[in-house]
Amino acid sequence: MTKPLPEVSPNTWNFLRDPMITPTGFREYDARWKYPEEINLPGMTALGLGLGTQIHKRGIEPVIAVANDYRDYSLSIKQALILGLMQAGIQVKDIGPALSPMAYFAQFHLDVPAVAMVTASHNPNGWTGVKMGFERPLTHGPDEMAELRDIVLNGDGVARPGGSYEFVDGVKEAYLDDLVGDFKMSRPLKVVCATGNGTASAFAPELFKRMGVEVVESHNELDYTFPHYNPNPEAMEMLHDMSDSVKASGADMALGFDGDGDRCGVVDDEGEEIFADKVGVIMARDLSKLHPNATFVADVKSTGLFASDPELKANGVTADYWKTGHSHMKRRVKEIGALAGFEKSGHYFLAEPVGRGYDCGMRVAVEICKLMDRNPDKSMSDLRKALPKTWSTPTMSPYCADTEKYTVLERLVEKLAAKAEAGDTLAGRAIKEVVTVNGARVILDNGSWGLVRASSNTPNLVVVCESSESEAELREIFAEIDAVIRTEPLVGDYDQTF
Repeated sequence: MTKPLPEVSPNTWNFLRDPMITPTGFREYDARWKYPEEINLPGMTALGLGLGTQIHKRGIEPVIAVANDYRDYSLSIKQALILGLMQAGIQVKDIGPALSPMAYFAQFHLDVPAVAMVTASHNPNGWTGVKMGFERPLTHGPDEMAELRDIVLNGDGVARPGGSYEFVDGVKEAYLDDLVGDFKMSRPLKVVCATGNGTASAFAPELFKRMGVEVVESHNELDYTFPHYNPNPEAMEMLHDMSDSVKASGADMALGFDGDGDRCGVVDDEGEEIFADKVGVIMARDLSKLHPNATFVADVKSTGLFASDPELKANGVTADYWKTGHSHMKRRVKEIGALAGFEKSGHYFLAEPVGRGYDCGMRVAVEICKLMDRNPDKSMSDLRKALPKTWSTPTMSPYCADTEKYTVLERLVEKLAAKAEAGDTLAGRAIKEVVTVNGARVILDNGSWGLVRASSNTPNLVVVCESSESEAELREIFAEIDAVIRTEPLVGDYDQTF
């Protein structure tokens, strides 16, 4: 193949012939680019050839399940990817439009080792990407992504005979059957189903109805222009819309899903948005009654309650805080045999015997409905209020260019670690420790904390803070963390504050 050439640019002769791939699109655990500014269709074919070459290089059976999300350009991108996979001698099983977790399910259902899901996840329109893996239920982590990047950018893709194409129908129906089984609600439950007109619109309403849940539809018509908001249950715009729908309908809760259905957001019966890490604690309390002495993995952006909650302690729970990112979390859950992993962004990783270990917003919705069925005298707000009180920020993302963010973060980690070593305080409290497994999580002597890390998917840093004391302390923690961040002139404005 022709090596990707940096001088290829849109609206040129070469753009229609030669691969154009921006190297920064190869991220820690998936690949994402603006289309067509950062990748073209020949570039996506080169990616397919590279992934197919990687599969052969690792001695994996050359069969892959491929799918795409519901965006107007995703089908053409998937077809370009498939062309490269077939060129590499891979047998392609195309399951059509899908959610990311449906593609992961297809690996088990069709008994194939590899998967490639064309999706920009929760990114706005104009983005594309691929989530891929070949060791179910895992997806590519940093090592696999770096290897793939080098194969593609160095032009090391190898064409082989044996490639083939087959369209496989019926996977959606099998996926829904697998999620629900014969479960039916034994209590009435009314749920606002929020899908933001994204791919989950084709799945979630039917899923709830199969369980006997009364559905209040919220933007459930498929529309790839996303006319109301970008489907992202971590964004306050979507959560506020879900809250308004709960209050208007008198629903028991709202469950919302992102653009490719691997995340789930929750709003309770009082219209209160519950961040996913707190939902994780509610689920961990319920699951640890059924499975005592379980281990749960939480990402470094998550609440400290996984380690400190008295009820989880009484149930013998072990908490393990790990790197943010769906690939990191899936891998950690599998490595240590955890029952589940919870990520503040709304990715939940429910392993055997509950799920298969991959992140699936639909599986989370089913398990939350089952949780409510096991607690017929409780509302979701009752379960929220039963947790120890903490105050936390949303996930906030100040701009920092992809080419600069990791270098900037290194300096910020050094500055925050130096504060701890010097015996400085933060928000008037002693710094107990600085956890640097993924950025810097500055933990205070009362368990309150502030985190800064680099986003793996977008040109941003990520900032999250939590106080076990008060709203006032939370704001102090954020202000002091932000003051350190502001010493770096390459960091721009926040996407949202609180």
